[in-house]
Amino acid sequence: MRITTRGQLAVSAMTDLALHQKLRPVALSTISARQGTSLSYLEQLFSALRRAGLVDSTRGPGGGYTLARNLDQISVAEIILAVENLKADDLPHLEAGQAAQVKSMTGELWTSFNMRVMEYLQSVTLRDLVAQQRAKGVVVEEPAPAPASRPKLSAKPKPLMARVGVPNSVFALGAFPVLQRR
Repeated sequence: MRITTRGQLAVSAMTDLALHQKLRPVALSTISARQGTSLSYLEQLFSALRRAGLVDSTRGPGGGYTLARNLDQISVAEIILAVENLKADDLPHLEAGQAAQVKSMTGELWTSFNMRVMEYLQSVTLRDLVAQQRAKGVVVEEPAPAPASRPKLSAKPKPLMARVGVPNSVFALGAFPVLQRR
């Protein structure tokens, strides 16, 4: 099994999402700014994570991503396999003859190694990673609260400074007496 930077960034971004999602979706642009990762690259990763059923997306203003399951139900192995498109026993970059030779000579060693790595990665959940970050003292800034209600408008409008007898808007026309037509 080969874990690339793609898998590492996906785990890091998912940990960031888990830390910062409270009651609303997290925009990829904010994860990008915190992680120092390109937005287009994160879009690719989160597309794969969404197809794997690990995140849900919300479109529109206030949209973004949320975890599709609880923190303790998402393992690091699932995240990596979702973005790496690997199987636990892949031998990348080898031709068919070379892969067969490697498997015959040291197949048990690498199969056992890959199984143990996968077992370990399956045992680590997002909850574990979030707990590690909090133990390190990572502080999650709270988003600004949304305004509770709109300010009430007074019943009487403020007088407008205008020339006498000349309305400054079509709404002010109602304040003047109707001119009679001849």
